[in-house]
Amino acid sequence: MEGLYAFCVGLLTACGIFLALRGRSFSVVIGLTLLSYAVNLFLFASGRLKLNAAAVLGQSEQYSDPLPQALVLTAIVIGFAMTAFAVILAMRARADLGNDHVDGTIPTQPNPTARKSGGSQ
Repeated sequence: MEGLYAFCVGLLTACGIFLALRGRSFSVVIGLTLLSYAVNLFLFASGRLKLNAAAVLGQSEQYSDPLPQALVLTAIVIGFAMTAFAVILAMRARADLGNDHVDGTIPTQPNPTARKSGGSQ
């Protein structure tokens, strides 16, 4: 179970980093969101994964640590607010610049009909 959980955190981290390094604003926003999900899962796992364990002392023999749960709840709220801010910022940049590239410039595409130099003619 822990191996699957660790694999999911690693997969979310890898996908988040891949998308955050893309050249479009929307991909960067989705990548940062995936990274925040991975961090939330990592924080939640730091409280030890237990089944049928209460978060309150004295309610059962086994209890789980409530601090990571509180941290994850706070991180979810802050992550949602930051995602909304990043989306609005990306929409504003798109409206002002006319494209959604991170640096504001459209990369040049090579002309596919141009002949390559250096061959026999």
